[in-house]
Amino acid sequence: MHLTTFALALSLFCGPLLASPSTAQGGPPQPPPPPPSNPITPAKTLLGKALFWDEQLSSGGTSACATCHIPSAGGQDPRSAGNPASRHPGFDGLLGTPDDIAGSIGVMESAADGSYLSNTDFGLQRQVTGRQAPTMINAAFFNGALFWDGRASGRFEDPITGQVIDPFGAALESQAAAPPTSSVEMGHVGVDWLDIAQRVALSSPLDLAEIQPGDLADFVAGHDYPELFNLAFGSPAVTPVRIIQAIATYERSLISLESPFDAFLGGNPGALTPQQQAGLAIFNGPGRCVACHGGPVNSDGLFHYIGVRPTIEDEGRFNVTGNPADRGSMKTPSLRNVELSGPYFHNGAFATLNDVVNFYDRGGDFNAPNKDPRIAPIGLSPGQRNALVAFLRALTDERVRNETAPFDRPTLYMESNNRPVPYGTGTPGTNGFVPRLVALEPPRIGNDNMTIGVEHGFGGHQAILALSPSQDFGGTVFQGATLHIGLTGGVQLHRIPHLNGSTPGTGFSSVNIEVPLDPVLIGTSVFAQWFVLDLGAPVRFSATDAVEITFY
Repeated sequence: MHLTTFALALSLFCGPLLASPSTAQGGPPQPPPPPPSNPITPAKTLLGKALFWDEQLSSGGTSACATCHIPSAGGQDPRSAGNPASRHPGFDGLLGTPDDIAGSIGVMESAADGSYLSNTDFGLQRQVTGRQAPTMINAAFFNGALFWDGRASGRFEDPITGQVIDPFGAALESQAAAPPTSSVEMGHVGVDWLDIAQRVALSSPLDLAEIQPGDLADFVAGHDYPELFNLAFGSPAVTPVRIIQAIATYERSLISLESPFDAFLGGNPGALTPQQQAGLAIFNGPGRCVACHGGPVNSDGLFHYIGVRPTIEDEGRFNVTGNPADRGSMKTPSLRNVELSGPYFHNGAFATLNDVVNFYDRGGDFNAPNKDPRIAPIGLSPGQRNALVAFLRALTDERVRNETAPFDRPTLYMESNNRPVPYGTGTPGTNGFVPRLVALEPPRIGNDNMTIGVEHGFGGHQAILALSPSQDFGGTVFQGATLHIGLTGGVQLHRIPHLNGSTPGTGFSSVNIEVPLDPVLIGTSVFAQWFVLDLGAPVRFSATDAVEITFY
């Protein structure tokens, strides 16, 4: 191994980082210690893992903390990549324009009783966040500020009382407190941490997920959440602060410093290919990457405007500090596992690492008075750009890619085959609008509030949700609408006298269904379809497609 190459690598690894890490004897740097109120224990780590992966923390049972943070996607959201459902309209409020954002799919806007509300941007579709989800992997190194704009500070307060729990060093706790109360990401409108804590206390741990054998399965087996909290905290109280502290403790276990680059630093000259070593030299030299991406996790932890989009579209750190120099500035992300985590930047503007390198090589795309002066044209050759991308791929920890411990995980309900399955086609009504059926929530026995919605009907008109024990495979026409459910015995009808809205295509509503806690139901199905009275159409009724709901 060339000594100059190794020296460059070592300087990169030991570069600046906002939160100064400690270094274990003979091992890689470690993140800062946890705040005094939240010492790490094995039981608390496992409790936090259960909570992080439990969709029951969300109001409708469709979104966990983990939903937007999948290890094999580098701790980010794989649904953001090339998925039209993950598009946010951005600053101009219009989809299909240059300021669109590849965000994370959250929840449908809903009220406290579970009924759906029609969102201005997304209707009865799941809402999308206005930024990419940052990774939770190695987030423990940033104990002073988290989120793209750093609004989760090191000061952690009880979300109910406002009491200061930790005055500094608790950014993970501050961050973990936010998503469950967001009506876009996980919660209903007006949800607070008392609602969430009560729901957790009454939930069976990871009841919606599929848990693989291992430490987590052993930990939750035969226990309810109060019993798990007793193991982790010494008493069974399920409180907002304890939920947040447990999740933060789990996140502190997600340290990824076992990449080929780390092996190279450890003295294995063959861990990096010659092309990757050339890329490392560019990273530290003409590419100027190390200026912001030094340190153990390849981030300075600071905030910069680099010209991805105009500052007015997302003012970033400025919204936290009020300092004009911070307009459009975003926190430097870690480059660990960056190969896995596209699309890139706060708005998901670029799909590939090659796109990212080309962006920096041309000096960014937009300018502002506070643009970081280091973002300027570089003039790398195609070979140099390829070498730089090759080096970035050497920052991947195979445990992350393969989701092995500590990055192992359950399968979420929304990833499973337990979701309702749509079939058939809808019948259009006035002006060609086809009503749309919405059925996403878990058909788990004991779910006392499974919501089934409809949108794009004729506003102000009557609608009927029909639940049948049988399916109509042929599609019988009745009153102009195609039936995809059987009309034999056992059909339940849920009538809505008047859809919300007043014109064709604007009508929406929902019905809450109680699923009995009866094991006999497991594996049985019901078939659901909405019908909307539509006297202005060529037919008497318009109709949605249908959905098969199988209880589990």
